[in-house]
Amino acid sequence: MSTSTKTADDALAQSAKDERVRKEPIIKKLLTRPELGSVSGALMVFIFFAIVAGDSGMFSADGILNWSTVSAQLGILAIGACLLMISGEFDLSIGSMIGFAGMMIAIPALYWGWPVWSCILFAFAGSMFIGFLIGLIVVRTGLPSFIVSLAFLFILRGLTIALSILFTNKTIVSGVKEVAEGDILAAAFGGEIGGWFFNWLAQVGWIETYSDNTPIVTGIPMVIVWFLLLATIASFVLLKTPYGNWIFASGGDAKAAKNVGVPTDKVKISLFMFTAFCATVFAACQVFEFGSAAADRGLLKEFEAIIAVVIGGALLTGGYGSVIGACFGALIFGVVQMGIFFTGADSDWFRVFLGIMLLAAVLFNNFIRKRVTGS
Repeated sequence: MSTSTKTADDALAQSAKDERVRKEPIIKKLLTRPELGSVSGALMVFIFFAIVAGDSGMFSADGILNWSTVSAQLGILAIGACLLMISGEFDLSIGSMIGFAGMMIAIPALYWGWPVWSCILFAFAGSMFIGFLIGLIVVRTGLPSFIVSLAFLFILRGLTIALSILFTNKTIVSGVKEVAEGDILAAAFGGEIGGWFFNWLAQVGWIETYSDNTPIVTGIPMVIVWFLLLATIASFVLLKTPYGNWIFASGGDAKAAKNVGVPTDKVKISLFMFTAFCATVFAACQVFEFGSAAADRGLLKEFEAIIAVVIGGALLTGGYGSVIGACFGALIFGVVQMGIFFTGADSDWFRVFLGIMLLAAVLFNNFIRKRVTGS
């Protein structure tokens, strides 16, 4: 064997021993994934309800549509809350924003004679401006976003009730569905897609039908479409773009990030606006689904969104999280909420479940963080 061959073999053997090129075990890689807990939790929840509620219709076509819709509604909020929490901030005004945005759609459409599409744009513009205002106050004053958004939680809820009574003398405004007939933008939030596909499934006998041969599921609600669209875009932005790196940097160490040129203030303000955008999407879908707006819509949804994000693996301290994890956290909520209904159990147990899942997720995330960092 030549000297050069020996030298190459020695170098290869040395590099194999070098810990800098040593491959990490697959288990350790999985443990570093923030969505691990929510994915495994969702799997266990599915297995549990497949056993206890499998014969109740929970996994029939309409049953799947029910818990998918509930999951998508919360998932839309969780996506916005997730990005904001990764940047190190909170927005407790999400729930109140839902009621406020709904009234911004319904009142102009029914009482001021505005076209429905303009009411929708008005609601998005107004909500995102409020999101901008919350973010601006947070970054300019240095006050905790928890406190600032908590203040807006009460401000928006109070404004929703006061303005709805002022303009309509009621807190529930009905009749939106009738005035929205034929409006293209309204159909983008309250319509369905894929009707032809479900008609075909009914014809071949793969899904159930009513007595008149109409399929029991007529299409996929737009709230699910919005959820999938926002999840795809937000996940791509977070993981594949410089802006996503800025989000992580802003939550990890905002001062250090700012020192290296990351526009942390603009990032956080834009994320408060995106959170308001997500709340308005939720509100618009509800308004056109039910045909009404109510001042108490969105009550406690801010906390459910935060719980879904925490279950999804995000740290309350910021700098770590996953949009995919938050979506699976929302999926767990939807499956459990509807699963309790299908099993016939008392729905009050759902709140107990939320508290247990929050505590378990925080403990699990803290354990994983210590294992990964070695602290």
